[in-house]
Amino acid sequence: MPDRFTRPPFNSYDGKTDPMEHVSHYIQMMSLHTHNNVLMCKVFLSSLGPITLRWFNGLRKDSIHSFAELIQEFGARFVTCRRVPQPMDVLLSMKMRVGETLRSYASRFWELYNEIGGGNEKIAASTFRMGLLKDSRLRESLTKKPP
Repeated sequence: MPDRFTRPPFNSYDGKTDPMEHVSHYIQMMSLHTHNNVLMCKVFLSSLGPITLRWFNGLRKDSIHSFAELIQEFGARFVTCRRVPQPMDVLLSMKMRVGETLRSYASRFWELYNEIGGGNEKIAASTFRMGLLKDSRLRESLTKKPP
């Protein structure tokens, strides 16, 4: 380990969430050391939980030669945990529930919109408006004066 190296705080990967999100977080936390291939590999182990550490310990000796290979193998092993982006039409079916607050509806809507990865903001705004309850004053206002 380099002098004065302090291991950044990582969330342990449990094998149940998107592995590429974990790798992205890891690389971000290690951004000052990405040029050091050996360090990236060694410290990556400390970001693994018990299940994923068992996977690592089961790798054949000398089968990994770089951090890129390690990440490729890691992603391939835990590919079933990858988050599949939702299609844009999922937004079209989202409606405000009877009795739901505007805040709750807006939170659900924009959270889903961000999971989709954005896209056409005009379509999103229109879909948001159409999902509001028919007698909503906000819906009436947005219909008269589009954002």
